[in-house]
Amino acid sequence: MIENIDLLIEHGTVISMDAERRVIEDGAVAVKADRIVAVGSTAELRARYTATKTINAYRKAVLPGLIDSHAHAGHGMLRTMGAGDPNAWMDACAVIYTSASDEQFWRAESAMTSLERLKAGVTTGVSLFGGGDSVMRVDDPKYARAHCDAVARAGTRSVVAVGPSRPGGPKRYVDWASEPPSSRDIDAATMLEVWKQIIDENHGRADGRLNIAVTLPVFAPMHEPDHVLLREEFHRQARDYFGLARQRGLTFTQDGHRSGTLALAHSELGLLGPTSFMSHSIDLTEEDIAVTKGTDTRIVHNPSAIMSIRGRCPVPELIDAGVVVAMGSDGSAPDRGYDMFRHMSQCMHYHRRHFRDAGVLPHGKVLEMVTIDAARALSMAHEIGSLEAGKKADIILVDLFKPHLMPLNMPVYRVTCFANAADVSTTIVNGRILMEDRQLLSVNESEILEEVNEAAERMLDRSGLRHLTESPARLWGASHY
Repeated sequence: MIENIDLLIEHGTVISMDAERRVIEDGAVAVKADRIVAVGSTAELRARYTATKTINAYRKAVLPGLIDSHAHAGHGMLRTMGAGDPNAWMDACAVIYTSASDEQFWRAESAMTSLERLKAGVTTGVSLFGGGDSVMRVDDPKYARAHCDAVARAGTRSVVAVGPSRPGGPKRYVDWASEPPSSRDIDAATMLEVWKQIIDENHGRADGRLNIAVTLPVFAPMHEPDHVLLREEFHRQARDYFGLARQRGLTFTQDGHRSGTLALAHSELGLLGPTSFMSHSIDLTEEDIAVTKGTDTRIVHNPSAIMSIRGRCPVPELIDAGVVVAMGSDGSAPDRGYDMFRHMSQCMHYHRRHFRDAGVLPHGKVLEMVTIDAARALSMAHEIGSLEAGKKADIILVDLFKPHLMPLNMPVYRVTCFANAADVSTTIVNGRILMEDRQLLSVNESEILEEVNEAAERMLDRSGLRHLTESPARLWGASHY
C-alpha cells in the first residue's frame, strides 16, 4: 500500500549518522509532518510513498542539520570590535549588554544569527544570553523575549542559556525605553526572578523548537583570585539556579572551564551530570577528565575561540576516556562565525598540529561532533542528530557538484574537509523548508540586515565605543598588533 507523505528527498548521497553510520548512494529520506518516517534507497522509498513535494538531491549530500553547541547572543553586533585587543572586546561586552542594548538590539542580533545559521545548515544552536566575562541581560525579561521572538520567526531550533551575571554585588543596567533612559542596580534576587520569568515565557515555545537552559559563571579561584572572596555567592548561585533547573528538567551549561574548575564544580558545587554540557574546558587535569567521565558530563570544544589559543581542550584524550565531546562556534565575535564546516576543519588541524600526527581525529568523528554527539551533549539525541525514522526532520542538503568539492567520491571527507557554509543549498527544520536552492523562505534577509545595521549604529552611539571599530595603528606591516 502506498502511503502519502509531505516530503520526499531522493537521489541524494545520504550521510545518515545513524547507529550504523550508513552512507547511502542514491538515497532518500521520507518526511511526514515534522518527522522522518523512512531512510533508504530512492527505489525503496519511491515504492512505498507518494509525496506532496519532492526534492531532487542528485549530486548533493543529505545530512542531519548541524548543531552548534556553544555560542553567545549579542556577539553578532560586536564582530571585530577592538581588533587585536581581546581585553577591550571583553570590556565592550560588559558595557553594551548592560548599558547600550535595547529590545531592537536583541531582536535584530537574534534574527541575524538565525539567518546566518540556517544559511550555513546549522539547524540547532545554543546561545548564552550574553557573554564577555559572564555578563547577562537579566534585568528585565523583555530582552530575552525579543531574542526568542526572532528565533521563533526564523524557524530554527535554539537552546537559549540564561542565568545571572557574575557575582560581585549589584549590576547597573540601563533601559532605553524612556527618554531620558533610566538606570537601576539589579541585585541577585531580581536576577533570579527575571530568570524564572524568562523560563515561564519561553521554554518550549515555537512547537518545542525553543528551549531554555541554565548557565552560571564558572567558579575558578585558582585562576581568578577575587573568586576566593566570592565563594559564598558562587555557592548561593549554584543552590538557587541549579536546583531549580533540575526540578524543571532543564539542561545546564557553563562557559569557560579550564584546569581544575571541572573537578571543583563537581566537588564543591555539584554541577556535573549527564544533562550538563561544559564549554571550552582547556588544559584539563587528570582529575577533571575523571570526574567528567564518572558523572557522564559532556564537553563542548570551541576550536576557533580565543580560549583555544590560550590553552587546549584535550579532545582526543576525552574521547579515548569515553566522554561525549561536541563542537561549538563560540559565537560570531570577535573573529569567527557560525560556519560549522570551518570549525570542523579547524578542529582537525588544531589537534593534529598539537600531536604532530595527521591521523588524529578522523573525519567521521568531527562530523559526529556537530551532529549525533552534539545532540547527545544537549540531551536531544532522541529527537535530532541523525537521519532516522521517528526523529525530527532537521535535514540539510550540501551541493557537492562544485570545483572545490570534486571529484564525486568519499563524501564524508568532502563535507568535512572542503565544504563551507555557502555549499548548503537547502535547510529543513521540523519538516519545514526554510531555505531551498539558497532561496530563503521563512524570513526577509534584506530587512533583517537593515535592522541590524540600524541597531548597531544606535548601540555604538549609546556606548561611546565607536573608536573600537577603527583600524588599530599596527594593522599593516607588523608581526603583532
